[in-house]
Amino acid sequence: MPMTMDLDVVSAEESLFSGIVEEVIAPGAMGDLGIMPRHSQLITTLKAGELRFKTKDGEVSLFVAGGIMEVQPSIVTVLADTAVRAEDLDEQAALEAKKRAEDALQGKDPEDMDYEAIQAELDAAKAQIEMIHRIGKTLRG
Repeated sequence: MPMTMDLDVVSAEESLFSGIVEEVIAPGAMGDLGIMPRHSQLITTLKAGELRFKTKDGEVSLFVAGGIMEVQPSIVTVLADTAVRAEDLDEQAALEAKKRAEDALQGKDPEDMDYEAIQAELDAAKAQIEMIHRIGKTLRG
């Protein structure tokens, strides 16, 4: 029987997962992090990307748009700024968000522009599109 740990994934809107997992792959700010049971303790920020975890029933994917992750030897907690189940991702909406952010970055009034927020929106949209393509989800017409 494989070793396991508890995982809780919550966003400001809802709890997306709470259960027992065998491993977690998270989009850390400095690159993907692989977390196994008995991992050393850490707290890290997350960037926009795919959060994957393996349960006894298979692999689950969620999209997170930033947040933090706390790792204890037998518990992992993900506090996501925004999180979406893979099956709920919308490629058309992500493409539109990407275009809006790109247009905003080319705006005419730099004094009123929050470059960091716009760049975060652009990064999140690109990460969603990449995840959609990786999991093989296509536009529904």
